[in-house]
Amino acid sequence: MLDATLTPPRLPAAPGVGYKAQHFNALRDDPGPVKWLEVHAENYMGDGGRPHAQLRALREGFDISVHGVGLSIGGAGPLDPDHLNRLKHLVDWLEPQSFSEHLAWSTHGAEFLDDLLPLPYTTDTLTCVADHIDEVQSTLGRRMLLENPSSYLAFDESTWSETDFLAELVRRTGCGLLLDVNNVFISATNLGYTPEGYIDAYPTDAVGEIHVGGHDEDTDETGAPLLIDSHGRATAEPVWTLLHHALSAVGPAPVLVEWDNDVPDWPDLRAEAERAGAALALLAG
Repeated sequence: MLDATLTPPRLPAAPGVGYKAQHFNALRDDPGPVKWLEVHAENYMGDGGRPHAQLRALREGFDISVHGVGLSIGGAGPLDPDHLNRLKHLVDWLEPQSFSEHLAWSTHGAEFLDDLLPLPYTTDTLTCVADHIDEVQSTLGRRMLLENPSSYLAFDESTWSETDFLAELVRRTGCGLLLDVNNVFISATNLGYTPEGYIDAYPTDAVGEIHVGGHDEDTDETGAPLLIDSHGRATAEPVWTLLHHALSAVGPAPVLVEWDNDVPDWPDLRAEAERAGAALALLAG
């Protein structure tokens, strides 16, 4: 269980974007509504160089969120101690306002799979994930946020709904949650439930950050819609609509625009951030 003295997330209830090096100058000269930036932890685990220099410079004008993609929180085996120590080193010198990871796994024995894979929602899985979250929070000395996955299949062996599973993790570990609205829309479409119903059942009191982003549209072998979490295009209209529903349930929160592939020029990404800011302004009335 989380030590109450550990650092909680403290990002502003404002738009943020995932940082890409090609936007460095534009962010300093013309940030628009952007108040915070997300960086992927694994891109900054080296020593020094231009990436660290740029990040230190941006740290002076923006709050920073560190988002991990390699811990394999949901993996059956132990966490990689070397990876966790590199993460702690990064967090210690950067002192970000938030750290988050995925409810997913990417390791099998000594092998690392370059993907964020789903896991069955069982009591055994719950215990394993909770233990891993406790280890991460104890090592980093801060409360982490856990992100809901994008799903393409459901496990027959699952005995918990995803929302109940997340709520129980919050209860056991004291972690917070990162509500990825795009992931909700993708999973709901692929698995055949309503995204609004998912959010209505979600433990919104634990939300410390919200994400939106783009996805690709396809069909499965039966011709049914199949959405892919690509982060390679503008946020779809139904996801913006779902963001309004999420904000009405959560209240003011940091909202990140994710765009990791086929990254556009800064004006296009800034326009997405402006739309996130408009959603927050509408909530404020």
